[in-house]
Amino acid sequence: MEAGGAVKFEAPKNIGWKLGSLLLAVLLWIAVSAEPDIVTTRAVPILYRNLAPQFLVAGDMPESVRIEIRGSANQLSAAGLADTVALFDLGSVNTAGEWTFTISNDYLDLPRGVAFLRAVPSQLRLRIARLATKDVPVEVRTSGAVASGYRLVSATPVPSTLRIAGSEARVALISSVESDAVDLGGLAQSTERRVNAFISDPQVRFESSPVVSVKLAVERTGNQN
Repeated sequence: MEAGGAVKFEAPKNIGWKLGSLLLAVLLWIAVSAEPDIVTTRAVPILYRNLAPQFLVAGDMPESVRIEIRGSANQLSAAGLADTVALFDLGSVNTAGEWTFTISNDYLDLPRGVAFLRAVPSQLRLRIARLATKDVPVEVRTSGAVASGYRLVSATPVPSTLRIAGSEARVALISSVESDAVDLGGLAQSTERRVNAFISDPQVRFESSPVVSVKLAVERTGNQN
């Protein structure tokens, strides 16, 4: 402080460089913000959550939807949209039947600055069914013939029944499941074979392992020379 109480002001060091850097940052920000928006379409995966365990989606379950969006080229790049999905919360589903959802920005996790324009299709309709289970018998299929002089006495599956699960309507139509064909070619003694069981309806599933053991019993026939 000088005599008489006057305050001496000293300019910060390198003020020219600092002002230049600030000006450059402002110019870069203006250049980026002035980048023109573009419009594009992208296919994004659909995810579902919170469907109550007593229900299932019957029929086709859409896996993706095309969305039309607007933003900068950088925002709309593959990297910028890598984590974007359409997420449908099915927690409100409380009855079986048709449920329609209109696809909007609420279902999307778009990056900041990207605007949602429309979706194709614009709506998603799901057919919700009640889950049903049932124990059905296993029918054993065979192929080929046992050795000459022998006959097949029995082909017994273990377990004899398997539990299936699916929509009530589809499960009701299934009265049994069948095994893969067990080859009897040249068989001359009792044995056991492990095979898979098969459900004819692709929208019905096994509740546990579809593997069954088939016990094959054979015996001699007539007089043996």
